[in-house]
Amino acid sequence: MPTRTVTIALEAGNAAVPELGKALAVTGVNIRDVKLQYDAATAGQRGEIVPVVVTVAEDRGFTLRYKTPPTSFLIKRELGRGGSATPGTDIVGELSQRQLRAVAERKLPDLNTTDLAAAMRIVAGTARSMGVRIADA
Repeated sequence: MPTRTVTIALEAGNAAVPELGKALAVTGVNIRDVKLQYDAATAGQRGEIVPVVVTVAEDRGFTLRYKTPPTSFLIKRELGRGGSATPGTDIVGELSQRQLRAVAERKLPDLNTTDLAAAMRIVAGTARSMGVRIADA
């Protein structure tokens, strides 16, 4: 079996075994070991969704690479509510420039840019697609 890579979004500090099983069963990796390592590494981020890239080698050994929470999750947390069911017509909230900057700084390691201004534009686009307005500076 060649090396496989699987990306899974899990609850930090409390990975659900059924989700791990669905994603990793075909790889033959020890799911319990993956859960224990993930939970230990993400325990400080409880309450967040932390995606992990699991790379499984031919010998069924594995490595975990942790990513930042999804942009939509971070925006929802800043707003204190979910997005709009009809984003083009229904505005559910507004992010201040400070909140936008905080989300962009958190997402910067996983974005295709190293420029904070560009990262803020990317996050603003996601916010608009969720029905969230961005406050002017």
